[in-house]
Amino acid sequence: MTRLHKPFLEPLGLTFPQYLALLELFSSSPRAVGELGAKLDMDTGTITPLLKRLEIAGMVTRVRDPADERRVLVSLTDKANALRDEVWSITDKIKTACQLSEEGLADLRDTLDAFARPACD
Repeated sequence: MTRLHKPFLEPLGLTFPQYLALLELFSSSPRAVGELGAKLDMDTGTITPLLKRLEIAGMVTRVRDPADERRVLVSLTDKANALRDEVWSITDKIKTACQLSEEGLADLRDTLDAFARPACD
């Protein structure tokens, strides 16, 4: 899946994990780093550097939650919001490239989710 997305993400300067993070943030922002990591099934050691790179690229901001200094909130910048439609359109491009219907895409997502889970779950 990563290889399939690469030609669409490279012009935007995004990696596949960054793309997934942006999709989650487009759904709801600001988000706590821990919540975002849990949603993407990434531990802190993975999500934090990813978010740092997005911050350097001007796509997100990270600030301490004023209500709870232990939490860091991630928000989209205007630069990221300007790419929203283009990022969302990648899903349609992948569906077209794979010749998948909505149902086929859902089945593929379920299959990939199953592969990502340990066999003993």
